[in-house]
Amino acid sequence: MTESWTLPFGAQPEAGGTRFRVWAPGHERVDVVFYGGEKGDRSQETGVRRQESGGRRQGTGEGRQETGEGRGVSLEEEGGGYFSGFVKGVGAGGRYKYRLDGGDTFPDPASRCQPDGVHGPSEIVDPARFRWTDAEWRGIPLEELVIYEIHVGTFTAAGTFDAVVGRLAELRDLGVTAVQLMPVADFPGERNWGYDGVDLYAPARAYGGPEALKRLIDAAHAHELAVLLDVVYNHFGPEGNYLPAITSGKIFSAPAESEAKNDAHHTPWGAAVNYDGEGSGAVREFVIQNAFYWIHEYHFDGLRLDATHSIIDDSSPHLLQELVVRVGASVAPDRHVVLIAEDERNERRLVTPVEEGGVGLDAVWADDFHHQLRRLAAGDEEGYFANYSGTAEDLAETLHKGWYYEGQVYPGHKAPRGTPAADLPPPRFVHTLQNHDQIGNRALGERLNHDVDVSVFRAASALLCLGPYTPLLFMGQEWAASTPFLYFTDHPEELGRLVTEGRREEFKHFSTFADPDRRERIPDPQAEETFLRSRLRWEERELEPHSGVYTLYRELLALRRSHPMLRVRDRQSFDVAALGDSAIALRRGEHNGELILLVCSFRGRLAVDFAAVEATRAPRGREWTVLLTTEDQRFGGAGRNAHLQAGALLEMQGAGAVVLACPLRPGTAHQ
Repeated sequence: MTESWTLPFGAQPEAGGTRFRVWAPGHERVDVVFYGGEKGDRSQETGVRRQESGGRRQGTGEGRQETGEGRGVSLEEEGGGYFSGFVKGVGAGGRYKYRLDGGDTFPDPASRCQPDGVHGPSEIVDPARFRWTDAEWRGIPLEELVIYEIHVGTFTAAGTFDAVVGRLAELRDLGVTAVQLMPVADFPGERNWGYDGVDLYAPARAYGGPEALKRLIDAAHAHELAVLLDVVYNHFGPEGNYLPAITSGKIFSAPAESEAKNDAHHTPWGAAVNYDGEGSGAVREFVIQNAFYWIHEYHFDGLRLDATHSIIDDSSPHLLQELVVRVGASVAPDRHVVLIAEDERNERRLVTPVEEGGVGLDAVWADDFHHQLRRLAAGDEEGYFANYSGTAEDLAETLHKGWYYEGQVYPGHKAPRGTPAADLPPPRFVHTLQNHDQIGNRALGERLNHDVDVSVFRAASALLCLGPYTPLLFMGQEWAASTPFLYFTDHPEELGRLVTEGRREEFKHFSTFADPDRRERIPDPQAEETFLRSRLRWEERELEPHSGVYTLYRELLALRRSHPMLRVRDRQSFDVAALGDSAIALRRGEHNGELILLVCSFRGRLAVDFAAVEATRAPRGREWTVLLTTEDQRFGGAGRNAHLQAGALLEMQGAGAVVLACPLRPGTAHQ
């Protein structure tokens, strides 16, 4: 990795001192104020107190006076709202804030480190001090991604970046090729999902901070694992966000005369981030440089962009398109960097190349697969599941196209949703059985394996791992973890009370929680116990049924990686069909070559005459042979679930999946 890039704002150590730069429009004077040991001598930091233990306040614009406050140095106004200056004798480890107009002080919005929390002083970090060992690393192509989503705080008992390092070899051996971290931008308190982040450039101190994150990424690359980061550019958290004060409110879209525009520029978290109004140029640059920061300074191999449907921009080019173009231009041609959207709209333009008029992202989360499968397998029918039938026919259609809605009326919105995309390359669609949203947004944080028989879970796992789309696993999925993944926060008391009340109120429309007494039993996001219950229990991986599921995942992903027909992931290389009411057939490979067939049954007995269904029919003179069944004893099953007669008739006694091969006849070469 040889790309040259420097963060254009924040604190940049240079020879003899540090250069500071901040965008503070609407202010006449900005001073940088130092705290105990500005030269970086950590032994002098006696005046800095921990801001997260008591006395916290919501960052609605009011700064705070710090103990141990030292000298202040005035920055020069550049124009355009920027202030900058070089301060001699200040180095890495020094702590500082910005004082606006002689009044309150605020942390640096581009701080690389917040050692005492989101309200405390920022710390100068010298990015050149870390010694990377991944110079030969070039990343993983999109077509080879098998993503493993991690919440750092609950992945291990320690809950740190360094603790993740200790599990990387196991993840590599599992067969995943990329680790995706839930947001790490620093957040209020000691525990959070990460979507309440307010310091976009500061890796969370609760996880170990900047150096520890770099150690994790460097180690992952040594294990030939890519690392992706979940970033949030659609809102800022409610606690410790000082950007409105520093930018005189320009960080958010201003009220418009048009009521329609006000509605359009509103998100579930409040006013939209200002990407198209007055002052939006600097706001856009703040976000785009953040993407550069993670990709260049931290060597991340890609970004997952949270809820891009709530990134509102009426200008041209759209922020997302500009980000794609500039990120692409900033990396070496032989380096693989992927940009993935989470977006509920099913819009093909998101993953259509820029030169064809699209946004140009590499892939998009396609949740229709999860919704159809969970309704079929577990019977969920409330909330957004009411918009899905969960029939085998509709699941097959979803698998055929990548997503289900491509312009049909979506009952929940009473309006058309989606665009046709069945011609797009399958790797552009990210499919999952479970992710942080689909587990954690449930009242009790239940995983799919908590709500279905393990045989059903094994069948669903085979469908995910052997499909042509980009699979994403959520931590612990590979052994059917018993632990839930609950929603948790650590806000100050008053804000925390509102969060708890709001969380429980969300579920009042669900029949299970219509009774207020039942809603009171929903785990309190603010309780530490809620967080602790979400931690993985690695020791259970050695116990049944977990160990069998773990073995299954390793074999499925090994097969995905090694079998030539499963490595081909174009639209012409697969076919899918419903088999009755609750079973699916997925064929991989070309008809004149070797074929793989996956038959998944989610309930009841199944008998399949392969000759009767186009997707399961073997070429003339050839027949199917069984490679594995998910109910084999080594996977925790009874071992007697499937019977194949004469390579043409498959009988299954209950839920499960069978993987079959149709090899070429002896002496026949691939054509």
